[in-house]
Amino acid sequence: MTTSIQHPGKVLVALSGGVDSSVAAALLLEQGYSVVGVTLRFLPGAQSDEVEMAARKAAVELGIELQVFDCSTAFEERIVQPFCRAYLAGCTPNPCVICNREFKFGYLLAVADKLECDYLATGHYSRVLNAGGPLLLARGLDRRKDQSYFMFCIAAMDLSRFIFPLGEMSKDQVRQAAQRFGLSSESNAESQDICFVPDNDYRRLVAAHADHTGRGQSEQTTCREVITPGEILHVNGTVLAQHQGIYAYTVGQRRGLGIAWPEPLYVIRLDAQHNQVVVGEKEHLLQQQISVRDVVWGVDVPRGEGVRVQCQIRYRQQGVDALVTPTATGAVVQFDTAQRGISPGQAAVFYRDNTVLGGGWIC
Repeated sequence: MTTSIQHPGKVLVALSGGVDSSVAAALLLEQGYSVVGVTLRFLPGAQSDEVEMAARKAAVELGIELQVFDCSTAFEERIVQPFCRAYLAGCTPNPCVICNREFKFGYLLAVADKLECDYLATGHYSRVLNAGGPLLLARGLDRRKDQSYFMFCIAAMDLSRFIFPLGEMSKDQVRQAAQRFGLSSESNAESQDICFVPDNDYRRLVAAHADHTGRGQSEQTTCREVITPGEILHVNGTVLAQHQGIYAYTVGQRRGLGIAWPEPLYVIRLDAQHNQVVVGEKEHLLQQQISVRDVVWGVDVPRGEGVRVQCQIRYRQQGVDALVTPTATGAVVQFDTAQRGISPGQAAVFYRDNTVLGGGWIC
């Protein structure tokens, strides 16, 4: 008589070969889950080859199956090209949020369904909490590694399908677990923040894409017009210098302006329509209110009713007290204290204590 093996469920684990995803898979195996690994190829060439090799080695060490899916064409279209277009339109994009929505959770959840997996697990430092109502996305306990800011787009997904084994752990505990499970040094590599900008030179990437795709347009402004020289303008209207393309500047930037002025100057805003970089003194960076588009809510919030939140407008930032009021097109955020250097295109994520209420994109 054959007795079927009982386990908590079948789980698909996003496996990069890094320490976080490898330990996540090992912990699930230890807990009795049936584990299948999957690796996504985002980039052509050697960089993706190295990731795949590391993932295959980790899968062998873990004793699990690994499936590899080539997403490089879709990644170029959905992540890299929009990233470049955003800079050319005077915004500062956050591609990791979109990648989480489109690939690391959206696409992989479909793969999990195809492979008849009950759950999808990743090595993110985040948690799913049950507070007696709907499940909520929450910060990882290790605040230094918490990645919930990049994950607000999944707040409205079926969180019961997601497992984050590292959510209750610190990075030191994860490294100790890697040693306990006997994972090799290759599996202890850290992943990069923006995988397709390995040298951190986003300006060169944007310029190259603009030149060969011609897709850097923003409303009435074509790519070729955006990357031509234009004016650097003081907030008082004085033309101070010429720039070589607004994509090379970000809101809050101080260095590299090359302008002599009695006080330090900062980039205040980027005007793609007029091809201008607007600069000013530090106080001009302050904003009391912003608009947010394409808001994803993890809780029911009636339109027009204000909600008290801690709003986080950058990854390495504590949330600040604010009132968020949903609108027909997104939300309006009124900060209790004016905030400095808010960049259109970045994420604004709304927290209550450690749980994610929602988030959207700064206009």
